[in-house]
Amino acid sequence: MLRFDLILFSVIYLAKYEGIINPPGAEFIIKTIKDAERDNADVYILQLDTPGGLDESMRMIIKRIFESDVPVCVYVFPPGARAASAGAFITIAAHVAAMAPGTNIGAAHPVAIQGQMDTVMIKKVLNDAASYMKSIGKKRGRNVKILEDMVRKSLSVTAEEALKENVIDIVAISVDSLIKKLNGLEVEIKGVKKKIEIKDKEIKRIQMGLRERILMVISNPTVAYILLILGFYGLFFEITHPGAIFPGVIGAICLILAFYSFQTLPVNYAGVLLIVFSMVLFLMEIKIQSHGILGAGGVLSLLLGSLLLFKSDVPFLRVSRLAIFVVLITTFLFFFIVIMKAVQAQRKRAVTGKEGMLGEKGIAKTDIRKDKEGAVFVHGEIWKAISDEEIKKGEKIIVDGFEGLKLKVKKLK
Repeated sequence: MLRFDLILFSVIYLAKYEGIINPPGAEFIIKTIKDAERDNADVYILQLDTPGGLDESMRMIIKRIFESDVPVCVYVFPPGARAASAGAFITIAAHVAAMAPGTNIGAAHPVAIQGQMDTVMIKKVLNDAASYMKSIGKKRGRNVKILEDMVRKSLSVTAEEALKENVIDIVAISVDSLIKKLNGLEVEIKGVKKKIEIKDKEIKRIQMGLRERILMVISNPTVAYILLILGFYGLFFEITHPGAIFPGVIGAICLILAFYSFQTLPVNYAGVLLIVFSMVLFLMEIKIQSHGILGAGGVLSLLLGSLLLFKSDVPFLRVSRLAIFVVLITTFLFFFIVIMKAVQAQRKRAVTGKEGMLGEKGIAKTDIRKDKEGAVFVHGEIWKAISDEEIKKGEKIIVDGFEGLKLKVKKLK
């Protein structure tokens, strides 16, 4: 009889994360740590390169690292990468903190993610961040003084300096070099000492799936802003051209994606309302001729809304100024052309109804005198006509006005 035994092969989990620390990023890192625990991995390595990010997402990741049953190693790699701001906290929180030569860590001074803060609030936030960093450092046995300076003085150090000052545990030039240095290292997992034994173990490389990559892209402030504008454009076209369908569908999808992005970003909804108001003004400009006043108001409202959309002093959490400039110029040119076309259409002579008969040329079918109406052939039809002058049958005439259902005509000169 054949017998099959289930054997769990331990592996090295290697996940790569590059970008802002935000909810989609936190979701990816937390999920891969859980997967490493499920697969009974010997170690989980997070290859990190980040300028920082959101405090809430950072704390979620750190909390999960502390709860992990698998040793977590954060490796700042490749050369030129950094673990700044939130990235520094996450690196320090790992069971093993490692960096590649040519990388740096630090600059963890809290910034005004939610806009301007007064002096008291700045002090509170700074003290909270410093205390949090110190508590993490004490838990991992790192140099608390240097870590506190990273928060209070925005100190940033190189990989070699960090190793010398007991901020990190390892400097490794490559992943293979890191694995060799990790092998045999002893770490504390939930109060229990555990030795990492990963010699000749398989490396399972984890990449972001399509869903995570899409969420990361649309969580970029500039992308979220463009999605919002495209969404309003789509709905605008659907309103002005009912039945087009396609612009409305695309616009609705873009708006839904934009508002999902806003959940992951420090949004100022006054900015959103100003952008909505700008679209209302543009629509009114087309419906109500204000000689460009409503259009100008729309451009101003769009500019202010774009600048106020995200409440942050951090560059990577603001909309690109180039994107705002392109949107403003494109919007201005588009609505300028639309408004000019609307003005031209209003000034154009009517071609239907009674008004469409003005200026039409024809031939008198009968004599027409001041005291006697006659008949004329105009626009393929015979009309009753009157005139202030005598017109002979067969003479060419031009329509000059109306009197009831009769045409008022005169000789064509």
